[in-house]
Amino acid sequence: MQPIPLLRARLTSAPANGHVAFIPQIRKLVFEYCNDWPTSANTRTFIRRDLIPFARNHQHVEMVVKQRNRKEPIVRAFYVNGRDKVIALNKLEVTGIHKKLQLLLDSSGQKIKPLKRRTVESTTEAARGIWSGLHAERPLL
Repeated sequence: MQPIPLLRARLTSAPANGHVAFIPQIRKLVFEYCNDWPTSANTRTFIRRDLIPFARNHQHVEMVVKQRNRKEPIVRAFYVNGRDKVIALNKLEVTGIHKKLQLLLDSSGQKIKPLKRRTVESTTEAARGIWSGLHAERPLL
């Protein structure tokens, strides 16, 4: 008598974001500042002193520096899903700029959805109410 061959499932899993491979959601950061305005002083300091080490630590992100005359300094983040986010840097110290950049790096680019007061969505059209064990029929033993 011959042995019956065993059918096995696949033991490896396909790579997905967060399992084997990680695809960062941010793709580009654009720094825009003015050379003359005093509100851009901290941004200029960050660009001169900290931008190159920051770019070396985050090589997956393209960094662009643009002059924007007579305007407030901003940083614009572009994401893989086609969205972008803009943050003003005029009232931030250099450490605050670091925190805002880390916020942009950790973000996915999706719209912010509130966790509280979310609407209840039903798969059926009729509202049936909440089931309660106090109102159910008693089982017969």
